[in-house]
Amino acid sequence: MEKCNLSLQIIPLVDEAEVYSVVDKVIQTIDESGLKYIVGPMETTMEGNLEELLEIVKKAQEVCISAGAHRILSVVKIDYSSSGVTIDEKVGKYR
Repeated sequence: MEKCNLSLQIIPLVDEAEVYSVVDKVIQTIDESGLKYIVGPMETTMEGNLEELLEIVKKAQEVCISAGAHRILSVVKIDYSSSGVTIDEKVGKYR
C-alpha cells in the first residue's frame, strides 16, 4: 500500500494543567511507532500506510484514557492517493 499522510489533532479532556503532558504521551506513542512525523502547533502529521496510521489514532485514544482523560476530542485528516503522498513533497521546500 502506498504512503499517505494523516494529521491528528487530539484534545484530551483533563484538567487544563495536564493537557500538554497528555498530548506529550500521545506524541511519544507516535515517535515509538518509528513512522515519519512532524509536530505542529495544532496537530501532528504522520506518514505511513493507512492501516498503521489508523492504529496509531486508536492507540492515541487509549493513551489519553490511561492518562486520566474522561473524554477525547480528535480531528483526523487524511491525504491519500493511489500514487502515494509524502510529507516532503508538501513541505520539503520550506525546511
